[in-house]
Amino acid sequence: MWMRCVVSLGSILVLGFAGASADHQPLECMAFSVGHELTLPGTPVEIYDKLTGDLSPWWDHTFSPSPRRFFIDPQPGGGFYEIFDETGDGVEHATVIWAERGVRLRFEGPLGFSGRAVTMVHTYDLAAVGKDSTRLSLAVRASGEAIDGAAEAVDAVWRHFLFDRFKPYVEAGRVRD
Repeated sequence: MWMRCVVSLGSILVLGFAGASADHQPLECMAFSVGHELTLPGTPVEIYDKLTGDLSPWWDHTFSPSPRRFFIDPQPGGGFYEIFDETGDGVEHATVIWAERGVRLRFEGPLGFSGRAVTMVHTYDLAAVGKDSTRLSLAVRASGEAIDGAAEAVDAVWRHFLFDRFKPYVEAGRVRD
């Protein structure tokens, strides 16, 4: 059965593209990883809950100047969504592929590289430190279309999100400026 599907697909591709012209340009590829770790006040479940749901109090990079909703639906197949307006226009920045409340959240998607041939897997791991603190570790693995300065940009943006935005939000309940 699988072979017939491949043959059928091959036939469709040959027939579908016969006589068609296209502009073919090779892309250079890249791969990189970025990691950050910080300790925050609160239990792993409390920190996980602040990393998911409504992100608008601390996440400040969006496609829309003022999105109607900006959130992570923390369940397998859920998304990292930015809803632009009341009609539902928006973008899915990533898809949740692992959700274990208080332990791990993993999502896959291009985030700010939407429209580029880039895949990134982002993993938040949470671990208790003593009775009332949590170690949050972020690992990002990226591959795809080479973009000058991508690794440095991803590192800087995540450093901003975690240390300049999320940590103060958790420590003081700071809301978005």
